Amino acid sequence: MTDWDVYNKNCPTRLVLDRIADKWTVLVVGALAMETKRFGQLKRELDGISQKMLTQTLRGLERDGIVHRKVYPTVPPKVEYSLTALGKTLVELVEEVRHWSEGHIDDVQTAQKRYDVVKKQSELI
Repeated sequence: MTDWDVYNKNCPTRLVLDRIADKWTVLVVGALAMETKRFGQLKRELDGISQKMLTQTLRGLERDGIVHRKVYPTVPPKVEYSLTALGKTLVELVEEVRHWSEGHIDDVQTAQKRYDVVKKQSELI
């Protein structure tokens, strides 16, 4: 086994970190955590994502082995997305990030307001 180091700019683990740290990846993994879904279901559930961004995210996750894409030979084609075994290993992590975000948003917004006030005051000096 190679000693990977995400802090090394040339380490391929940086690419994985970029993928799993992306907000749309986090939301897609969360949305697929409990069940297989079609593209339209994901689009409706992930409020604010464009069709292009959802397509790009799903393709990247499929390429990385996190999402499985199943095409049914119907007219029009039916396509379903689900998490692979590898993708399922991210569910707990994604849920923790979601819970942290929802549980600490008030603190973050308070800190942002405080920072903005101090920043504005320092610019006046």
